[in-house]
Amino acid sequence: MLAKKHRITRGADYRSTVRRGARFNEASTIAYVRFNRDSDVVRFGFIVSKSVGNAVVRNRVRRRLKAAAYDLLPRLSPTADAGAGIDVVIRALPASAHLTWANLHGEVSRATDRFLSRHTTSPRDNRPRDTSEGNVRP
Repeated sequence: MLAKKHRITRGADYRSTVRRGARFNEASTIAYVRFNRDSDVVRFGFIVSKSVGNAVVRNRVRRRLKAAAYDLLPRLSPTADAGAGIDVVIRALPASAHLTWANLHGEVSRATDRFLSRHTTSPRDNRPRDTSEGNVRP
């Protein structure tokens, strides 16, 4: 289970992540991800509406999403340790009611990987490269 420090609990945090975060669409989920300068941890939030199914189905989907998020924490934490935290809000679509945990995990994992590949760049070496002829003009 996700510890309280890894959960988004305030409505304002949900709204800001959905409105300002990068959006990643999958077949049965939509993930919104953003850096949070006010925090230094990775936090997850889940939106599972009534269109997904009855209460039993919604809670099963939410539990599966939470398990997937818990599994992804070690991979996202080093990025958060580098400065700002990361907020992730996952909106479950009706198709998520019929997916297995492995499929939901894959969708959440792809979304976070795509965010990290877009928003974290490796430091580039801007020094001029030495060539075999040296830095001599012709």
